[in-house]
Amino acid sequence: MTKIKFGTDGWRAIIAQEFTVENVERVAYGTALWLKSNNASPSVTLGNDCRFAGKLFVDATARVFAAEGIKVHMCSNNFVSTPMISLATVKLNANAGIIITASHNPPEYNGYKIKASYGGPATPDEITAVENFIPEKLPITTLSIKEYEAQGLITYVDMEAMYIEHVEASFDMDAIRNSGLNLAYDAMYGAGQDVMRKILPETTFLHCENNPGFDGQAPEPIHKNLLELSEMIKISGNIDSALATDGDADRIGLYDSEGNFVDSHHIILLLIHYLVKYKKLDGQVITTFSCTRKIDELCKAYGLKQQITKIGFKYICEIMVKDETPFLAGGEESGGIAITGHIPERDGIWIGLTIWEFMAKTGKSLRELIEEVYEVVGSFAVERYDLHLEESLKQEIIKNCKEGKYTSFGKYKVTKVEDMDGFKFHLDNGGWVMIRPSGTEPVLRTYSEAATSEESFRVLDATKATLL
Repeated sequence: MTKIKFGTDGWRAIIAQEFTVENVERVAYGTALWLKSNNASPSVTLGNDCRFAGKLFVDATARVFAAEGIKVHMCSNNFVSTPMISLATVKLNANAGIIITASHNPPEYNGYKIKASYGGPATPDEITAVENFIPEKLPITTLSIKEYEAQGLITYVDMEAMYIEHVEASFDMDAIRNSGLNLAYDAMYGAGQDVMRKILPETTFLHCENNPGFDGQAPEPIHKNLLELSEMIKISGNIDSALATDGDADRIGLYDSEGNFVDSHHIILLLIHYLVKYKKLDGQVITTFSCTRKIDELCKAYGLKQQITKIGFKYICEIMVKDETPFLAGGEESGGIAITGHIPERDGIWIGLTIWEFMAKTGKSLRELIEEVYEVVGSFAVERYDLHLEESLKQEIIKNCKEGKYTSFGKYKVTKVEDMDGFKFHLDNGGWVMIRPSGTEPVLRTYSEAATSEESFRVLDATKATLL
């Protein structure tokens, strides 16, 4: 049998290849044993996103849990976002939340994410414990969903309504609805589509239909996947801002009124600025190693504690849950962002609504608000190249990084090196370049921060020339 290992956030595999009903049942059984080893009478929340055969895999998971005497709160909606499962886990006092999703992966994938009782990613230690409980084959037989319903082991919950109620209680939705802002939303055929239609029905909607194959494209909200949205903004000429979310709606993509992509570095800075300067909130900021140094500068300007973690939202979540210092905001370069007043979870819709509330309350455009941040920390740009290399060359470059062989990239001299997660080379132009290998594919990720986008790309070009 396939040895099942979880990745950065959940187990993901190709549907009908490794992601089969049999293997999902094995993972569910391992999860059930882990839950029972820690809780006297455990319960779980359970749902699926918009991917192909989600309901089939959810039903298989539910039967295994119920067979082990675990109470299952099933999502009554056709699909649900990851943040909705996380929120329901907290609201229903469940011991864990399970969502069948492969997040932003290509359409041929599906996956299985585990959320802890606090409504955020399970810790690496908890995931290892689940992996160790996964049997080679399912050692039990299960009854039908109907039979478990009759026993009271499976009940249904409208998790979308629960999420909407939380939104209405947490945001000044009237301010957004009455602001006169023309807003757009691209669901990328993902799990955010229904909830956005309900909370902001006047929005211009794109890719908000049932399409389990995501029109053949990975539902990842990065600019190259959102060109249709960007073009729509440019052609319409009257859209003030657009939001995009990934397949399970926990990652954000954002656009200004001119169709320019606003990256996560800028979004995190905007959130800190809004929460501290306008809402008078306090707390610490937690970001990953690949985020802009401008976050550090803004935290110093506002007297905030900042912590930097390895790349992966689970590291941010662990500090949010365990650290006694209250949390304000934080996130990662890839679009997973969290703020205070919500669950310790990435949530693309929640972050988008926060930015739109900021615009509505101030009457300012996204560009004007970014300029406010620049007044404190200066302008900047972070760009990225993914270098597709033979594994041997990738490993040779990493070896060279470890041995300190790179002292300059073209005309840019290295002044300092950090190696928390990958290698960050600080440069004499005041910026940096970072080199980090992908753990799952023959790709070397290179990032650069400089005063302008053009300068950042020049650094990346010089880096690429040096490495290759």
